[in-house]
Amino acid sequence: MAKPKLLIVEDDEGLCSQYRWAFPSCDVLMAPTRTQAVALVRKERPPVAIMDLGLPPDPDGVSEGFATLEEVQRIAPETKVIIVTGNGERKNALKAVAAGAYDFCEKPVEIEVLRTIIERALNLYRLEEENRRLASLPARSPIDRIVTASPAMLKVCRDIEKVATTNVPVLLLGESGTGKEALAQAVHALGPRAKQPFVAINCGAIPENLLESELFGHERGAFTGAVKQTIGKIESANKGTLFLDEIGDLPHPLQVKLLRFLQDQIVERIGGRQRIQVDVRIVSATNQNLESRMTDGSFRSDLFYRMNAVTVRIPPLRERGGDVMLLANFFLARFNQEFGRNIRGFTDSATSALTSHTWPGNVRELENRMKRAVVMADRRVIDAADLELAASSDVLPDLDLRTARLRAEREVIQQALARSNNTLSAAARLLGVSRPTLYGLMEVHGLETEATRQGESGTEAEAGTVIAGSVPPPPLGRRG
Repeated sequence: MAKPKLLIVEDDEGLCSQYRWAFPSCDVLMAPTRTQAVALVRKERPPVAIMDLGLPPDPDGVSEGFATLEEVQRIAPETKVIIVTGNGERKNALKAVAAGAYDFCEKPVEIEVLRTIIERALNLYRLEEENRRLASLPARSPIDRIVTASPAMLKVCRDIEKVATTNVPVLLLGESGTGKEALAQAVHALGPRAKQPFVAINCGAIPENLLESELFGHERGAFTGAVKQTIGKIESANKGTLFLDEIGDLPHPLQVKLLRFLQDQIVERIGGRQRIQVDVRIVSATNQNLESRMTDGSFRSDLFYRMNAVTVRIPPLRERGGDVMLLANFFLARFNQEFGRNIRGFTDSATSALTSHTWPGNVRELENRMKRAVVMADRRVIDAADLELAASSDVLPDLDLRTARLRAEREVIQQALARSNNTLSAAARLLGVSRPTLYGLMEVHGLETEATRQGESGTEAEAGTVIAGSVPPPPLGRRG
């Protein structure tokens, strides 16, 4: 394996020679001035740098050293900078750490101490690099452009894979911004028509007087302004797939004409008499409740049943569990690359705001907020204000595994007690443990029944009411 690069920013040639001798396991780079240090950082991106604050042209001061630290942090925030200071400069060293340096070491340098600091810095760099790599990888899903780890959304992807191989009409139901067009393209791309045209039309974005011509085409002279023959979207999609987005906005007269087309796959251009046979697969989508629109008569029931041989319901982002942070990291990596930024992650307030926001605009809203945040962020991390989201007052849950297990264990015990009407023997059977074990677990979690509080046993005693939390629970992360 290649040696890790170690940048030495030091103008003392004798000390530089000692550094080179002391770290044979590293590829040592030397820079006596800020200009050379910055050039090497830009070119080599060293994981660790050792920096003296007293650099020319201010070898007796610290201004040049702090300027170098600031520039290195701006160019390569992932580089761990270790400040080496002389006696009596501890205050400056602590100031440098507050400014972003990883650690400091006082002169005269003890090589073993410095080796330990460097090794720790390298290990942290490797961990952060692996985290960045993993965060930049989208979750595996069967469909391009869909980034998810949500079971509900993965089921949608599997359903799309199944229906794609058939020729049945598909109706996609979901809120705006949930990815209906991406799924429609997947239906086309994963099916036998993949090499044929995919033609999309938004039925709600085109004025009613133009929509019929857009769909069915027109002959020259069919109406004022029709100076040439025009092929409609349906005809253009011959042998391929026609995606009718926002089908719920289709005017009633056109619903009749579309139904006729779906029945026989024949179109007639406006102003023409020729019946044109086409072979088109229909995929439609809407964010409206078509059942209620059928009830009030604004959407034809026969058209609805003709279009939805298979209906796929797409869950909104707020129902997709951890997908918000998964997508946020995905968009962060994408926009970092697109805009040449080097944003490293999110503050706790940003994470809390992202997870507590209801996302009425779904994935499209998240994408737009992340794009703005990456462009406008002043720091190396994104804050709630960069996302234009209110900082949530909710405390983020403790992610320590032992704490999480205790939290889950307590919830399951409470559910078992509730399901068994507080009968301990029945609750123990549900949990697959003995009754003495259940007593012990309840004591650990601060759960009591009348039976445990009075020290009773037997069937009658077990019928007492559970008082959850009547004894203060022990600190999370401890058992007993």
